[in-house]
Amino acid sequence: MLLGRRKLKLETERLSLRPPVHSDFRDWAALRRASMGYLTPWEPAWATDHLSRKSFTNRVYWAQRSVAGETAVPLFLFRRADDVLVGAITLDNIRRGPAQAGTLGYWTGQAYARQGYMREAIGAVVHHAFTRLDISRIEAACLPENLPSRGLLESSGFKYEGVAQSYLQINGRWRTHVLYAALRSDRRGRTDAG
Repeated sequence: MLLGRRKLKLETERLSLRPPVHSDFRDWAALRRASMGYLTPWEPAWATDHLSRKSFTNRVYWAQRSVAGETAVPLFLFRRADDVLVGAITLDNIRRGPAQAGTLGYWTGQAYARQGYMREAIGAVVHHAFTRLDISRIEAACLPENLPSRGLLESSGFKYEGVAQSYLQINGRWRTHVLYAALRSDRRGRTDAG
């Protein structure tokens, strides 16, 4: 994941994607706080210290270990025009060997939703995963009623695969999710970036 000695960084037309660093704390906490009502219906319940510096520091260390250990690719999305944080995307739970798979998760700050930023980010991460990381399958899941997220996945080349009962705890309750996947070797999962 570290290409040679260079740090991991992906570029799209409007975004720079890179792992979080300690100096991102204020921007991250402000964006999450401002978007709390928008995000919490779709995410696992936030810990009481979710927006604390200590929690963010742990997140940065986890990101560093994950990238170094090739178990995840956690990236923050910065708008290139003004270096503003607009959201985050993570290829997590990377499984090697016969699976060569990972799970995609993402969020966008409410002020930046539905502007195509996450579609760009997904395209970049899928392309990176398929061409640089030798990933064969990228999975994603969302709540059935989250129509914007479902549309985003479908427009990004992910195909509906089914339903997982009680898949994740969202906002304190076990919730059923719909499952999507993009496959490197199957034309059904191709994206413009792949």
